[in-house]
Amino acid sequence: MIISLDFPSAPIPQLPENFPPPAIKGPQVWRGPDLMAKPTDWTYSLSTDQITELRVAINQVERSGIDVIDIRIEDFLLPSWKVLFDRLRRDMFEGRGFAVLRGFPIADLSSLKRGIAYFGIGTHLGTAIPQNAAGHVLGHVCDIGVDSKKTTGRGYQSNMRLAFHSDSADIVGLLCVNKAKKGGLSSLVSSVTLFNEIRTRRPDLLRELMGPIYRDRRKEIPIGQGRFYIIPAFNLYQGRVFTTYVRSTVSKAQRFSDVPRISPKLTEAMDMLDELAEDPALRLDMDFEPGDIQFVCNHFILHSRTSFENHEDPLLQRHLLRLHLACANGPQLPPVYENLRGFNKDGRPAGMKLPGVQLKAPLVPIDGGPGDKTQRLRKT
Repeated sequence: MIISLDFPSAPIPQLPENFPPPAIKGPQVWRGPDLMAKPTDWTYSLSTDQITELRVAINQVERSGIDVIDIRIEDFLLPSWKVLFDRLRRDMFEGRGFAVLRGFPIADLSSLKRGIAYFGIGTHLGTAIPQNAAGHVLGHVCDIGVDSKKTTGRGYQSNMRLAFHSDSADIVGLLCVNKAKKGGLSSLVSSVTLFNEIRTRRPDLLRELMGPIYRDRRKEIPIGQGRFYIIPAFNLYQGRVFTTYVRSTVSKAQRFSDVPRISPKLTEAMDMLDELAEDPALRLDMDFEPGDIQFVCNHFILHSRTSFENHEDPLLQRHLLRLHLACANGPQLPPVYENLRGFNKDGRPAGMKLPGVQLKAPLVPIDGGPGDKTQRLRKT
């Protein structure tokens, strides 16, 4: 049942007449152990020439005085990277859905230089879009004491385990500045494989995950939108399965009296999705090293992170730079995806554009959550 809404909402797609739909085939269907056995298939090491060219581009931007947020592709020329960027685009949208770059020269770059470098690299793949309520287009994944269980708590600003989820961008990129003292492993799983597995094992639960699911915006409300939104987890469109899933937003939406209660069947379906995502036979685990860059396509991959213990020295604590990218060459998105955070003029994810919030690219970690900090921070 869908309730009457006081805000615009794209219609939920009808289920296929012949249910369940056929299993999906192709390179986006994979199992972690198979990929772990062939890491050279999904990792790329930067060459000496590419690093030299990167440094030249960094220095040119720094001398020009261009703000990080204003860097455009024409400001950050990397001709020797062309083949690499072509491969990354293919990996994201036509291949397995992720890739890892190694060898970014993190050790001798200032916070400004690494911000310039990472943002500049991002311009060759897409447009950086706002990630949080503060309008950050360059994000920082690190522990600032947030409790992700609270209403507006965001897990990326804590040291807590992050359940498998997707973000509201075509690509999420993570650059490792520092790794944790212990833990903080990154895990990926093919959401297309999850779709196939649930289809085979429990098609009745697949029906739940392809139906309307109500989700909380956690007080991060784009212009013209409501407190919550409605979108299935699995969305069939043009022969592909697009997945958007953050279970915590489903649970938190239950605080609204006008949102239908989560049914036992949907709970069972999400439990199965979570359990399969955690299955070692399906997921791929990796440990970031400083200078690693992981790019993930949110439409075909779910990602998670283990909890971690930090170093006592603040300068050594786990720190990742994050980009959310909207990509002009990405696949056409299901119309219902407009319910996430809207589309830009090119039909790509618009990001978290909130009323009156100016976009910014902070070079150091800043709280990006909405409202009163007591709604987010852990008790000390």
